[in-house]
Amino acid sequence: MSHYFTNDINLKHNVDKKNVVINGKEFTFFTDNGVFSKGGIDYGSNVLLQNITSLNEKKTLLDVGCGYGTMGITLAKKYPNLSVEMIDVNLRALELCNGNITKNEVKNAFAFESNCYENVTKKYDVIISNPPIRAGKKIVFEIIGKAIEYLNDNGELWIVIQKKQGAESALKHLKGIYKEVEIVTKDGGYWIITARK
Repeated sequence: MSHYFTNDINLKHNVDKKNVVINGKEFTFFTDNGVFSKGGIDYGSNVLLQNITSLNEKKTLLDVGCGYGTMGITLAKKYPNLSVEMIDVNLRALELCNGNITKNEVKNAFAFESNCYENVTKKYDVIISNPPIRAGKKIVFEIIGKAIEYLNDNGELWIVIQKKQGAESALKHLKGIYKEVEIVTKDGGYWIITARK
């Protein structure tokens, strides 16, 4: 069975166009088989986008596991002075993401291939992620734990994770690594957690 964190070249395409409104702004996203949340922006990502704050003073942001780009593109559009980079291991998702960047006329974002942080060479003021739970706890913990190595001093990690899919263990893991960890909100079973380096 194919998952969105793998590259299945045999998976048939079924490109679909989704028009959505996020935080009062209209976006068009192209989706396809084999990518996360093909039917449109998922609830958890939407909750994160509604609750992420303090980006006005930030200069750089990395979206880890960007999929077809909903979170990174939304934040790049909202904060034009923010340089947004997005990474994913799924090549189909990346192709869609870069197309969605162009479609939504976003000038301050781009996406590139990286399995977790293997192709990441810079540090960022903010890292965001809706981590791929189906990839397993090891991958999720690598994404949220190793983020500290790619954050500037006082940089922030923002994640969304469902309680039933490991939010409590993720919170405990973060508290062992970061100097400040906070549950920003709980909504519909999703936890928005932020951690500061």
